[in-house]
Amino acid sequence: MLGLTLTVASVVVAVLAPLLVRFDPFAFAAPPLLPPSVEHPMGTDAIGRDVMSGVLHGARASLLVASGAAALAGLVGTIVGTVSGYAGGIADDLLMRLTELFQTIPRFFLVVVVLALFGPGLDRVVLMLGLTAWPTLARVVRGETLALLDLEFMVAARASGASPMRIMLRHVLPNTLNSVGVLLGLLFGQALLVEASVGFLGLSNPDVMSWGSLARNAQGYTRVAWWLSLFPGLAIASAVLGVNLLADALSAASAAPSTIDNRADAMRSARTLARPGV
Repeated sequence: MLGLTLTVASVVVAVLAPLLVRFDPFAFAAPPLLPPSVEHPMGTDAIGRDVMSGVLHGARASLLVASGAAALAGLVGTIVGTVSGYAGGIADDLLMRLTELFQTIPRFFLVVVVLALFGPGLDRVVLMLGLTAWPTLARVVRGETLALLDLEFMVAARASGASPMRIMLRHVLPNTLNSVGVLLGLLFGQALLVEASVGFLGLSNPDVMSWGSLARNAQGYTRVAWWLSLFPGLAIASAVLGVNLLADALSAASAAPSTIDNRADAMRSARTLARPGV
């Protein structure tokens, strides 16, 4: 519930940011370096901008990048893992070697190099993160697919003449969604941290407010204006914590039915062995 609450709060803040604050995040709202007050609950920065407006509007860019990167990584990883596990043979070997190749790419370094060469942009961050974060998801989906191949409903689907595409879409994918959802939550948190790091290094778009850029602007004022770094840091921490807790909850929920089934099977076996003459 805590993870769900933090995640929903982050999304609501990002969607309703223009309605929740009175000031433009780039406009001069008051004298510089005002501490938190009733008029400015998170204070003002070094040039008089309202920090609360920046934090709430910054949620849009940060969550957009993390969501886009997680969605792209989920799409690529699910396709590669499903095809690799179901096809097997040479296709499996080639796709797994490609997956291992992408696992060796230093993700953060690649994002920094691309932004330094081609300029800042949210689309570039999303592409680089999404196209390098899928290998772990692909390996997990492949393992889930291999575990499903010998089950009775899969054998029945193949025996009934169902095409490989139909089997993968109707039987394999629905049974891997739990694992995919858990890993997407973890990828979301990682992408959010990378985006914040990029903004902290000054490689994000200066015309777009983000939590990382707010943290960067607070570097020189840590001792005299503690609120400049505190509130963007809390926003990043709460969003990442919420998604990670939600992913853990989904993982526990998806594991619970199988655990119950295993216990039920064990109890039935025990009762059978306890019968006279068995």
